[in-house]
Amino acid sequence: MANQKNADRKIVLASGVFDLLHLGHVKFLEEAKRVGGENAKLVVIIARDNTVERIKHQKPIMSENQRRALVESLKVVDLAVLGFENMDISEVVAKIQPHFIVLGYDQDKMAKDVALYLKTYNSLVQLVRIGKFEADALDSSSKIKQKIVEKFPNDR
Repeated sequence: MANQKNADRKIVLASGVFDLLHLGHVKFLEEAKRVGGENAKLVVIIARDNTVERIKHQKPIMSENQRRALVESLKVVDLAVLGFENMDISEVVAKIQPHFIVLGYDQDKMAKDVALYLKTYNSLVQLVRIGKFEADALDSSSKIKQKIVEKFPNDR
């Protein structure tokens, strides 16, 4: 019976930087796991430090290993892994074998790349977008950084 339960288990793949982990990240991951239904397995790819620097033109505050460990410690996450150096979606799909790839509201370029890959290769993987959650004063890492600068302007 346990084998049948694992065979029916849907794999949901999510990804992100997760620098300065906050409630928006947690809500995103909870919604991502719900996409897979009961007993889903949530696998999260954490962006490498050099990938973050290349895309966002700044280094993350926390190292990739710290960000991975923090995300994996969340109850909703089954496995967190560091991203692939070349960001090749075909390699990710082949290795993780997800049923769903879940992206956030702010991952437009990645959504286009993933959608093109899935269409080109007639993949059975479903792409799901998660919308923005109710606005919160500190619902992004950049807002947290700005708040720190505002609150402690002379501590530089």
